[in-house]
Amino acid sequence: MRLVLKTAAIVFVGAILQSSWFDRLSLGHGSAGFLLVTVVSLALLRGSVFGAGAGFAAGLLYDISTYGQLGLTSLLLTLAGFWTGRYGETTGRDRVHAPFLSVVVITVLYELGGLAVRFLIGEAAPFEKLVFGVLPGELLLNLILTAPVYVLCRWVVGKRSDEARATEVRVLA
Repeated sequence: MRLVLKTAAIVFVGAILQSSWFDRLSLGHGSAGFLLVTVVSLALLRGSVFGAGAGFAAGLLYDISTYGQLGLTSLLLTLAGFWTGRYGETTGRDRVHAPFLSVVVITVLYELGGLAVRFLIGEAAPFEKLVFGVLPGELLLNLILTAPVYVLCRWVVGKRSDEARATEVRVLA
């Protein structure tokens, strides 16, 4: 219960900071994705189900606070949290480069996913503007945010214990 409350506090503060301050912090046409980096960090530290739950809550809070299209950010952050958590569970949780690699890959997939959903619902979805305008600045800002956000999340929620992961598989005949 204590972990859930800590995570709820991180997600709430992250959503408020994203909608009030980090949306205005931009480089080129891309803005910093503090909430995305927070969800990726939580998912790497605690796993896929935890990451998906944190992503859904973060996206819902962000959509409510910005009067955005309800559910769009929730969908994208839920998928980001789940897949980052799966990466952390199976491959790269303890590697130094895991948070940075995860943030780069998830930032690109998050933006492409948002573009695809906007295209499917009939909104303008300019691919060139995303690739040449938004994505380079957003990637750089997210990479700058990665180390401090990951360290803060690790300090607050801790790391999932290694006994929850399967370390070897044995076939019994």
